[in-house]
Amino acid sequence: MNDSHRPPKAAMLIAQRIVRDIVRGDLRPGDLLPPERVMLEKYRTGRGTLREALRLLEFQGAITLKPGPGGGPILLDPDASHLAGTVVLLMQLKQAPFRTIAEVRSAIEPMVSGLAATRIDEASLAGLDDTITQMRDHLDDQHLFLEANKRFHDIIAWSSGNPLFGYLADSLLDIMDGTLVGVDYPGPQRAAVLTAHQQVLDAIRAGDPVESESRMRDHIGEYVRYAEHRFPEVLDQVVPWDRMFA
Repeated sequence: MNDSHRPPKAAMLIAQRIVRDIVRGDLRPGDLLPPERVMLEKYRTGRGTLREALRLLEFQGAITLKPGPGGGPILLDPDASHLAGTVVLLMQLKQAPFRTIAEVRSAIEPMVSGLAATRIDEASLAGLDDTITQMRDHLDDQHLFLEANKRFHDIIAWSSGNPLFGYLADSLLDIMDGTLVGVDYPGPQRAAVLTAHQQVLDAIRAGDPVESESRMRDHIGEYVRYAEHRFPEVLDQVVPWDRMFA
């Protein structure tokens, strides 16, 4: 029998019902789910199946299991770390090289930047300003510079108004700059990135989606050209899954 046609495991079905009830109950991150005895009765399942269902949700980052009296499953606001691990694992199994990340960035980020120009709020604009300041103040520190670089792209993705873009960006941020596979950014390159970010920010602040998209396209295109020129062998490397947990 083909694995893709196997019926879902009982624990997965229970996990799906729990998620439906979370949404219907309009629960928020930090809310405590019902205690085990209540869920056992509600879902008419065994303790082992229920606990496996909860572990599935915990693995996906949807809940955390707080031990002790008064504890139990607590709803979380999932981040993209689990998605990131899955994406990189699938890429490694498909032997997809780092070049595929560059292609995704080239296709998606300009459009996302254009959307952000019409949807961004003042708090996010201030956040982008902060990243520019951090990058300028730490031009000589690649680690801090790249932290601000990641945050810049993250803010823009979430400011697109489309949470899927936000999660996709979050899931790729730790590998998009290429440092995990050996891409390096000397001082002149960092200065060029800073200039590009300022131009993107100016276009977004002006509320100009066409210019924002164009500036981001130029920025990502320059990044790809730099990588192809200085690190051509890196573009053909596969990102190892275990690097995500180093």
